[in-house]
Amino acid sequence: MRGLGPGLTARRLLPLRFPPRPPGPRLASGQAAGALERAMDELLRRAVPPTPAYELREKTPAPAEGQCADFVSFYGGLAETAQRAELLGRLARGFGVDHGQVAEQSAGVLHLRQQQREAAVLLQAEDRLRYALVPRYRGLFHHISKLDGGVRFLVQLRADLLEAQALKLVEGPDVREMNGVLKGMLSEWFSSGFLNLERVTWHSPCEVLQKISEAEAVHPVKNWMDMKRRVGPYRRCYFFSHCSTPGEPLVVLHVALTGDISSNIQAIVKEHPPSETEEKNKIAAAIFYSISLTQQGLQGVELGTFLIKRVVKELQREFPHLGVFSSLSPIPGFAKWLLGLLNSQMKEHGRNELFTDSECKEISEITGGPINETLKLLLSSSEWVQSEKLVRALQTPLMRLCAWYLYGEKHRGYALNPVANFHLQNGAVLWRINWMADVSLRGITGSCGLMANYRYFLEETGPNSTSYLGSKIIKASEQVLSLVAQFQKNSKL
Repeated sequence: MRGLGPGLTARRLLPLRFPPRPPGPRLASGQAAGALERAMDELLRRAVPPTPAYELREKTPAPAEGQCADFVSFYGGLAETAQRAELLGRLARGFGVDHGQVAEQSAGVLHLRQQQREAAVLLQAEDRLRYALVPRYRGLFHHISKLDGGVRFLVQLRADLLEAQALKLVEGPDVREMNGVLKGMLSEWFSSGFLNLERVTWHSPCEVLQKISEAEAVHPVKNWMDMKRRVGPYRRCYFFSHCSTPGEPLVVLHVALTGDISSNIQAIVKEHPPSETEEKNKIAAAIFYSISLTQQGLQGVELGTFLIKRVVKELQREFPHLGVFSSLSPIPGFAKWLLGLLNSQMKEHGRNELFTDSECKEISEITGGPINETLKLLLSSSEWVQSEKLVRALQTPLMRLCAWYLYGEKHRGYALNPVANFHLQNGAVLWRINWMADVSLRGITGSCGLMANYRYFLEETGPNSTSYLGSKIIKASEQVLSLVAQFQKNSKL
């Protein structure tokens, strides 16, 4: 029997494998912070290559490999998140774009346009401007990528940068710009042409199964029997690996092969398949029920979108008759959003604009207290699902509130919910909202037990995606639109 080891704890995949080098600085706690800051400045001065003059850009030799490796070694020796954040902040602020050069080259382009010079002269001036707009740290990242394991290092470096930004250890436009530059470089290195689609089965190497189980972020794997079900009959598991690191999962997709569109996640992850041998005539739908990114440094890189498209083609080759593709997705953030509404209405002296009068009366009779206060307390835990009466009473109002949350709550014009935004960008339809679809502790506390199906009508995904990204129009089913209409009639926000 295979063992999962000491627990399903997250760990860094794509481990670095650099040649042995002297360890980076590990300053004793009593040393002044100024000493570390001076060491950082000296490192950056030595490691970040200067920008060659435009005329010498293709003739200047690359910096010595040791300079870039010194940066990697130094960075690896910084044990604390705050120290890494400080180094990245200094890199972003001190080694970005030369704004004086940008202004000078911009003025040159404008001057040439006013003189109506020939196209070749103007194009060269524009090329000079583009060259001036490249930050110095991009050269460092470029040369690190050529080291053995360098791209993997940069993936982890961006993960550290995102963490530091989330913790507000490092902020500002320079930092955001460096994050965008690094994201753009990673998007090129991890474009679909460099990615391999690999299927996981129970006969896959133990190391791969271990990594897949550890990577599962949506519905945690409990043990090896659980893992065996998820890669067994009527189930498929695929991942993308990079051509330079085969067998190392970057993003993982779990699929259930079912007779219809599933409305309950426990039926997928807990129940045994109908038989050990697949019968193709029982397979009518492919349900994408979990997609997990294993490398936080690749956030924003379009791996998940490409993976779904590739898996659809793979399934169509295996099952030519298969025509129904849908997700069964969690709704993270719904419970938090709802609790925020209840809290704001409590502060306004018991104002109620979420529930009808009859709903308020029924819920108050069950809970024995004012609706906003008692619901806020109950929905903060999972205990409310133990009351069948309360579950029935909350179904109608929470279904319409959830429909509005997914369809009507926006961020810059797009769906506020990140899972909804992901599938809608892919061209899926917000097809169905399911009540008590995830009764796990995470499902109840995170989304009040609700889940959503985003259905992929393959011939419509292109137009739907264009409509959503360009005009911010959400394509939704009659069920969802009916719930939204009920919200607009019965709730006032």
